[in-house]
Amino acid sequence: MRKEFVISNQEGLHARPATTLVSKANQFKSHITITYDDTTVDLKSIMGVLSLGAERGSLVVVEAQGDDETKAMEAITEHIRQLNLK
Repeated sequence: MRKEFVISNQEGLHARPATTLVSKANQFKSHITITYDDTTVDLKSIMGVLSLGAERGSLVVVEAQGDDETKAMEAITEHIRQLNLK
């Protein structure tokens, strides 16, 4: 599964928002990645996500592969939606 998101919260994917997103991804067995600006990292790695430097307005792509990929993508979609509201 693959889905695109625009990060619209003030902080982008830095510090707290990145930590909560990684925590959400770690609830699933599927292999989950996030891509920004031609760089792909494991969404379960806080250092990887922070290294992206995705700021407000950034287009990111999340991909999930595995037995629970549908549930993972639904949860991550909802989580990013909540982050974007703050």
